[in-house]
Amino acid sequence: MDRRQFMTLASLAGAGALANPQVAGARVTPIATQARIVIVGAGAAGTALANRLVQRLDGAKITIIDPRREHLYQPGLSLVAAGLKPAGYVVSSTADWLPSGVTLIPDAVAAVDPETRKVSTTGGQSVDYDFLVLAPGLVLDHDAIEGFSLDMVGTNGIGALYAGPNYAARTWTAAAAFTETGGKGVFTRPATEMKCAGAPLKHTFLIDDIARRAGNSGKTEIVYAAHNDALFSVPIVSEKVRMLFADRGFATAYSHVLKSVDAEKKIATFTTPNGEQEMDYDYLHVIPPQRAPEFIRQSGLSWADRWTDQGWVEVDMHSLRHRRYPDIFALGDVAGVPKGKTAASVKFQVPVVEDHLVALIDGREGSASYAGYTSCPMITAIGRAMLVEFDYDNNLVPSFPGVIAPLEELWITWLMKSVALKATYNAMLRGRA
Repeated sequence: MDRRQFMTLASLAGAGALANPQVAGARVTPIATQARIVIVGAGAAGTALANRLVQRLDGAKITIIDPRREHLYQPGLSLVAAGLKPAGYVVSSTADWLPSGVTLIPDAVAAVDPETRKVSTTGGQSVDYDFLVLAPGLVLDHDAIEGFSLDMVGTNGIGALYAGPNYAARTWTAAAAFTETGGKGVFTRPATEMKCAGAPLKHTFLIDDIARRAGNSGKTEIVYAAHNDALFSVPIVSEKVRMLFADRGFATAYSHVLKSVDAEKKIATFTTPNGEQEMDYDYLHVIPPQRAPEFIRQSGLSWADRWTDQGWVEVDMHSLRHRRYPDIFALGDVAGVPKGKTAASVKFQVPVVEDHLVALIDGREGSASYAGYTSCPMITAIGRAMLVEFDYDNNLVPSFPGVIAPLEELWITWLMKSVALKATYNAMLRGRA
């Protein structure tokens, strides 16, 4: 396979084109409607859905509510935190991605009343809806870690790439010093559900690889603090990662959940089945607990018997439609489904919600189904990654069986992550992939 074929394959794999249930661009006659559709959140999910709906509906009043002026390409944060991309690589303007005819309210949501079909904003606006799509993302609960604050990032050997592009860049400042001077690096993962559960592993692999390339592997000790007794939710992938950890001499502290940080003494305290355990560090990567926004948890839309400390929206795992309020859907991070907090998941979720929402407006039932597709280009070194794709049942669902082995560390998968994926993501935002 030559370079051109590799590039083509990378673009297709990043798009998931072979497996996508509904590829945008099919010519359909728009449905005439005056339905009021409110989308909470202008991230990947909300923006992609808005762009698809304007192609499917004629006359609908579509409103997006989101206070963020900047759109973040979150899959790129791991590259920024390893010094491979600048902070600006992941930043663009929220408004630039939205289609004409869609109203953007640059405000935060304060409450949702599903009985009266009303969304209230912190600025005092009240927006009525016929259909509501919840796609606000999630909240990084840094305050849950005692002694930690975001102003620590980049100092005293502390990193936290999830917090945003500037924090990812500051994470690299701390991580770069570690790769040069060595010491003990401790990499954490929260006990809650989280966006892109492969990100903690990617950061661990990358920082170790950078230290090795600098000739300093003998100076570093790598410890990965797993929140339970596995390294990844898919057993076969977990075993592969365990083998890679063993090959590279990483230590794993199973069932260790970060509780507190003493930045001055460089001591992290973990909750474990055997009580609290302290661990010294020279570099500490912090990933906090992650939860639904407060207005979701206060609205009565969360699961009552699952993820009760996190508040994810109670939806049917296949239709993403609320189980008690049929005029409400949830997308992306906030959806209470067993898997699906990645950009790749969003790409497969959006057409499902589009199908069901348009069908409802047209007086029929939708048929599209989300099977839990999630993709993680698992970076294991600069220039090498595994394309891990799986579903609700932990089945590997490779887009290119026989061509790209899902558990092989390949250059082509690295190319997908570092080059092709952003173009595919942008096409998704436009409703074209």
